[in-house]
Amino acid sequence: MTDITFSKEEKEIITKKIQLYFSESLDQEIGQFDAQFFLDFFAEEVGSYFYNRGLYDAQAILERRLEDMSEAIYELEKMTEFRR
Repeated sequence: MTDITFSKEEKEIITKKIQLYFSESLDQEIGQFDAQFFLDFFAEEVGSYFYNRGLYDAQAILERRLEDMSEAIYELEKMTEFRR
């Protein structure tokens, strides 16, 4: 897996959200530098867990869709003397 990186615009949005969270939820003001530092730390140390969860969720959806396709193909199958 490559490192989790964000565009400049994404970093700005996320940084503002971090600052807003600290202000509203923790009643603590943090600067842009501290918020970006927190984002970098979080992405590096915790981001892989979220990334992997996304992969697991995508895999589960794909498996369900493949199962649905298998059932649809089975329904189209014509009766013959041959059995699988």
